[in-house]
Amino acid sequence: MGKNRVNLICLKHIFKLSYPIIYVPFLNVNGMALFPFILINKPAYRNDSQIIRHETIHLQQQLELLILPFYILYAANYIINLWRYKNSYQAYYHIIFEREAYANDGDILYLRKRTLWAFLKYIHANKSV
Repeated sequence: MGKNRVNLICLKHIFKLSYPIIYVPFLNVNGMALFPFILINKPAYRNDSQIIRHETIHLQQQLELLILPFYILYAANYIINLWRYKNSYQAYYHIIFEREAYANDGDILYLRKRTLWAFLKYIHANKSV
């Protein structure tokens, strides 16, 4: 087995694919990734693979950016988008982290094949999700 293959296997252990899911009834959104937890606002969402996958993509993004910088970049991207689009809905859906998550939360294999910093390819994308 080559050295690159061993490094990839080690990374998969660091970037695990399952996280604790916590039910938070007063949460204003269906799901939220708050490292290392996935928060959901309805018990049924525990079994919603698309929501869980979407939030797990965010947890992977958070790990790649060493957690705190993720939140700073997320907020900055939202503020820039709010200024650009003058609409909170559009601002949210144009955040690069959301663009990656929405584009891939329906792909059951995405988390296994996802490359490091995959969200970067959404920086200059102009299409809405």
